[in-house]
Amino acid sequence: MTQCNQERFEFEAHFSRGVVARFDGGTMTSDGGALLLRQTDQRLNLLPRLTACFEDQRSAWLISHSVRELVSQRVYGLALGYEDLNDHDQLREDPLLAVLSGKRRVGEEALAGKSTLNRLELSTETPSRHKKIHCRQEAIDALWTAVFLEAHSAPPERIVLDLDTTGLRLAGHQEGRFFHAYYDEYCYLPLYIFSGEHLLCARLRTADQDTAAGSKEEVERIVGQIRQAWPEVEVILRADSGFCRDELMKWSEEQGVGYVFGFARNDRLRRLIAPQMEEAARLQKESGKPARVFSEFDYQTTTGSWNRARRVVAKAEQLEGKENPRYVVTNPGAEQWPARKL
Repeated sequence: MTQCNQERFEFEAHFSRGVVARFDGGTMTSDGGALLLRQTDQRLNLLPRLTACFEDQRSAWLISHSVRELVSQRVYGLALGYEDLNDHDQLREDPLLAVLSGKRRVGEEALAGKSTLNRLELSTETPSRHKKIHCRQEAIDALWTAVFLEAHSAPPERIVLDLDTTGLRLAGHQEGRFFHAYYDEYCYLPLYIFSGEHLLCARLRTADQDTAAGSKEEVERIVGQIRQAWPEVEVILRADSGFCRDELMKWSEEQGVGYVFGFARNDRLRRLIAPQMEEAARLQKESGKPARVFSEFDYQTTTGSWNRARRVVAKAEQLEGKENPRYVVTNPGAEQWPARKL
């Protein structure tokens, strides 16, 4: 068989220098795959646009590292698994990271150290004497949605926005640390919003608040930007029971946005699906396999936490030896989304 092993790869040039990948140079770096990230970034023009979200009020003749270099160095470092800023005391001499960061004189000038990068990360909305680089958070937020929009050659008929949180473990006594009972550890509780593989929001939050805290404002911002580009697109929110809050559902109903949220189990819901659970138990006993029976009904909370009755779809599921009822609350109608399909 013909052996077709390519020994040389040409990448995008770095100013006047060529960038070449070969396999005859010995062990030079373990991060050679980052050149593919560089090609992707140049195609998306992502890091230059992210850099534009920062304002630099430093005196140009006094600086050694541009904002573009600082942002690129930190982002590529994170992408390569170097989360700790202390790593950059060694990485600042890495020629590959210098290429990735856009340093013009590779090998002649070191990259930024941990203290300089730390000042960038601690930049705020307004500059100060010691922090003259500051970020425009609203511009960064808008950038993620813009990248999502650009990824489509034509407007889709429907998009689903997935809302979720996860516990971000804290190893020490960081500011705002809080013990979260669900995750059984001290953590932060960041909010994420995705559409498929596209990240539209990542908001760091402390864990001493409701799971859905701030989600309406984030969804309102994202949906507003999407509808400016795609006025006719159908938008559906999807999340677990932590986001089943009247504020978010009421806003969605007013704005013509669909939602499908998990609904936590309770005794009242279980009584409403008693006939379906009996049917599921009978089917499971006959077949020996898990059985499901679906139903739906209008439901109003007795505590007044909802401003109106809403459609709840129930899955009465009987497993071997135990029952497993599940519920979702939704505003798409039964004609469009029958119970089983939903």
